[in-house]
Amino acid sequence: QVQLVESGGGLVQAGGSLGLSCAASVSISRLKVMGWYREDLGKERQLVAVILGDGIVRYGDSVKGRFTMSGDNAKNTMYLQMNNLKPEDTAVYYCYAVQLSPSGNDEYWGQGTQVTVSS
Repeated sequence: QVQLVESGGGLVQAGGSLGLSCAASVSISRLKVMGWYREDLGKERQLVAVILGDGIVRYGDSVKGRFTMSGDNAKNTMYLQMNNLKPEDTAVYYCYAVQLSPSGNDEYWGQGTQVTVSS
């Protein structure tokens, strides 16, 4: 079992910045996949950023150049720095992880944190 706890959401004006954190209950170096997704009302859950086993971070097209995903192995925490925020970035942001287990790939989600960008 992996617990993921997000923090750092809030309200910001367009053009501003916010940082999100996701604390994991296990060493993040043991996780096969880690990433961030977001979901707004009436819309499908959308990829924000994900890092696979190759260590390369992949970003959704709408956030490239503005968002940066990083991690701190010592703190078992990953981060999402969001700059130049736009109203369309408003959503609930979820931390996501996959851990390899004897039964296969187990997926885990955090509880979500609201990000609201005002125009």
